[in-house]
Amino acid sequence: MTEYITFIPLVIMLAGLTPIVLKDKYIGNNQRKIMMIIIASVGLLLVQNCGDYVTQINDMPTPMYRTVFTMLGYCLRPFILLLFCLLVQPYKKHFFVVILVVCNTLIYLTSLFSGITFFIDKNNHFMRGPLCFTALYVSIFLLAFLFYCTIYEYRHRKASIWVAIANAALIILGASADLSPLYVDYPVAYLSISVVCCTVFYYIWLHLEFVREHENALKAEQRIKIMMSQIQPHFLYNTLTTIQSLCLTNPQKAFETTGKFGAYLRNNIDSLNQSDLIPVEKELEHTKVYADIEMLRFTKISVEYNVEADEFYLPALTIQPLVENAIRHGVRNREHGVVRVETKESGDNYVITVSDNGIGFDTKMPLSTNGTHIGISNVRERIEEICRGTLTINSRPGEGCVVTIIIPERE
Repeated sequence: MTEYITFIPLVIMLAGLTPIVLKDKYIGNNQRKIMMIIIASVGLLLVQNCGDYVTQINDMPTPMYRTVFTMLGYCLRPFILLLFCLLVQPYKKHFFVVILVVCNTLIYLTSLFSGITFFIDKNNHFMRGPLCFTALYVSIFLLAFLFYCTIYEYRHRKASIWVAIANAALIILGASADLSPLYVDYPVAYLSISVVCCTVFYYIWLHLEFVREHENALKAEQRIKIMMSQIQPHFLYNTLTTIQSLCLTNPQKAFETTGKFGAYLRNNIDSLNQSDLIPVEKELEHTKVYADIEMLRFTKISVEYNVEADEFYLPALTIQPLVENAIRHGVRNREHGVVRVETKESGDNYVITVSDNGIGFDTKMPLSTNGTHIGISNVRERIEEICRGTLTINSRPGEGCVVTIIIPERE
């Protein structure tokens, strides 16, 4: 019974993988179904291996038992490779490949009444027929097709290519070991062990890809939320009202403000599809456009800039929301409200400071999340996740507010 020790860990791997796949909220329903069929098929392949092994070492009353187990193995291996292809591209039908696997199955079903593929003689010896290597050729084609599907589907991600190469190499290694002169007969073939490992590896890879897609969807949703919260109805209305008034009193100023307002809207819309970091100069330009429009409405406030470092990158809509918060919730009602924006380099970090002499607030109280403006917490989250930086707040009621962003230098 010691030879069956290789069978136990493989069964444990498949049994443990089953509830994980069923409860995985990241993979799609179609791929979950395919994974469950793969697990069942691989489990059946292990049973086939053990059944084939038992019928070889024992004198059976009829060769039919071994014929059935051997035929099952020839049918299962191409079918499992087909399932891997469907797992990588669940939205495609792959009719040609499906037909190929069906034909392979039909060919080997003839072993029940014909020796065209193989037969088991009266002495329980395996004898090859003229079509015995059909499953091998079909499997080689399916393996190449699986490699192609994986690379094509995830061609923009180098790690996925290595997953495809590693799994293909593992299957080839298992098949080669089974055909090697050094092959040791065990209840479970080396190729079956490779298939079990590939099942686990493909699931882990698939899970990570779905997690990545889920995170990208959340980031896209966040960018939409950022843009929509920036383009607020009251700001649009107030700006258009200001332009309307200027058309009567200062047409040239109205013309300039209209251009700035258009640039403001364009920058916000561009941020919707902006997933990469942008130069700080571009963010400052957007901030200045917004501040200039606000200073037309609130003539007692001013926004000052002290830019000592301008050769680094940061997420879009980082500084502008902080200036907006400073104006709307800090200095707007001051007699002489001032907002200062400073950038500098300090050691291995870039430091951005947005300060004001506004009404301040108690930093121990939770920040507003009412959706009427971009919260500081939103900016902090993006700084931490994208730049591995920090955002700190220093404020007291009646004493203004200082927001400091520290961004590490990037290699």
